[in-house]
Amino acid sequence: METLRVSTHSKAKALAGALAAVIRKNGVVEMQAVGAGAVNQAVKAVAIARGYVAPNGINLVIVPMFSEIEIDGEKRTAIKFIVGPRKPPRS
Repeated sequence: METLRVSTHSKAKALAGALAAVIRKNGVVEMQAVGAGAVNQAVKAVAIARGYVAPNGINLVIVPMFSEIEIDGEKRTAIKFIVGPRKPPRS
């Protein structure tokens, strides 16, 4: 699964384009964000990307979770988002 790393300085619209491209190619993507600003940009990017993939009949959903990562030798807690299409309801 491809991982997109999000920072406070990530541009939501550019991230949304990358997110939509990976969703179309692989069907699912993981995003990692450390800090409130990065989480904010990630959520905005998903909201924008929903508009990009909706014409293809894709309705995106997010599954958030905590993740321990290492940055410069220091352990940090990240928010990991798994983003993919909503599965149609079972009949």
